[in-house]
Amino acid sequence: MKYDRIKNTRRNALWGFLEKGCGILLPFLVRTALIHRLGMAYAGVGGVFTSVLQVLSLAELGLGSAVVYSLYRPLAEDDTGKICALLRFYRNMYRALGTAVLVLGVVLFPFLPRITGADLPPDVALGGVYGAYLLHAAAGYFVFPERKALLQSAQRTDAISRAALLMRLFSFAGQMAALLLSRNYHVYILFLPLSALGDQLLCAFAAKRLYPSYICRGSLDASSRRDILEKTKGLFVHRLLGQTRNAADQLFVSAFFGLTAVGMYGNYFYILQSVRSLLDVITFSMSAGVGNSAVSESAEKNYRDLNTFTFLYEALCAVCAACLLCLYQHFMLLWCGESALFSLDTVIAFCVYFYVWTMGDIKSQYADARGLWWKNRFRTACEALANIALNALLARWLGVFGIVIATAISILLVGFPWSTMILFRDFFPGRSPWRYMADQALYALLAAAGCALSFVLCGLIPTGGIGGLLLRLPVCALCPALLWVVCFFGTSRFREAVSFLRRALSRQVREGRR
Repeated sequence: MKYDRIKNTRRNALWGFLEKGCGILLPFLVRTALIHRLGMAYAGVGGVFTSVLQVLSLAELGLGSAVVYSLYRPLAEDDTGKICALLRFYRNMYRALGTAVLVLGVVLFPFLPRITGADLPPDVALGGVYGAYLLHAAAGYFVFPERKALLQSAQRTDAISRAALLMRLFSFAGQMAALLLSRNYHVYILFLPLSALGDQLLCAFAAKRLYPSYICRGSLDASSRRDILEKTKGLFVHRLLGQTRNAADQLFVSAFFGLTAVGMYGNYFYILQSVRSLLDVITFSMSAGVGNSAVSESAEKNYRDLNTFTFLYEALCAVCAACLLCLYQHFMLLWCGESALFSLDTVIAFCVYFYVWTMGDIKSQYADARGLWWKNRFRTACEALANIALNALLARWLGVFGIVIATAISILLVGFPWSTMILFRDFFPGRSPWRYMADQALYALLAAAGCALSFVLCGLIPTGGIGGLLLRLPVCALCPALLWVVCFFGTSRFREAVSFLRRALSRQVREGRR
């Protein structure tokens, strides 16, 4: 199967940004209605249950990502028999894992009162609400999970985005009606599993329409099964880190400071995650293209692409970090009021967390394309343990600030340098990882300078409210971008980045004229 990687990435990104835009706006409106109609504690309930079920989803073990990786080569070679066998293997394994998730979810039920704490709203039926969240988490295991994996591997994540967009609109309408008309939290929660079920069915329909010849049949050979299981073991540790990172933060906030503090933390993290999700559109859209490049292009070509993509992506991350720093408090004040604000040092901690979290995104695309999850197992385990230990230590001394900065420290000092060493050792053995990390340190310093300059200039704007936000937005967006251009103009990395953008744009123009 021949890929036009730039075209596919552009199409996937277009639908991805549209879906993520709605995915930011619509849940924001729903969360606003929830807070104002029912109270902050209800938002905390959702945050705690989501964190619990994120840990439960570790039963998935990363099998989905391992199968997506395994599909890259047979799709590139049009090996229909291998593709069908992989889909059948994936479906059967996922059903078994879904059963495990349900069983573990039921086992955890007696411990829920301890997890939610004493300030659980009295009208919340703990069992019913938790059951809805559990069904929402389990839906993806039983309803055609292999079809969504096929769409992702074949670089048709635009179909996944369209399905998600439709279900977001459905869920938004139902949840807003429940909150505004009945103020019934239990009706509000019911739309979570319904939207998850609808999303899986729409993706299955799209995959069957696009790839009717790929069905679940045949058996994998022993060698392929061993390869998938080895990568799955590595992905389990990798997912352990990803799932426990925010889940552990919210559970520590709940344990030390209560559900209201979880709701406040959830508001700040929701904004951070919303910005992060827009960046995820870029990486998710290019993931299959990078995977195809990893199996069909030279290591030298992939190394040049890695540096070009990192340069462009970190410039975008610097702009996003500046916007968070300058707009966080003004936006939170408008949204939830002064009583729901954290201090400025906690805001800075969230911005640091955001930047160090995103600085490894492009590198991770190449590590995933190479299937390096098992080789990263000790790194991910150590990072997760460091995060939990620092959370427990710093929460007592520094409060919520300590919990947020602990996560950033564990990424910066453990996760990022270690994973970079592994990638270069296995993918780019002739290249120095220290050069790449030095480039990242330079980008981070420029991002910090851009954030500081933006914060000072935005502080000169006396206007508050929505008008103040609109005046500050171009300032904090332009300062880091202009600093990037001034510092790198005329360098080889700048020329290569501009050349890549010109090629992508010129191809889009040619296609638009056809």
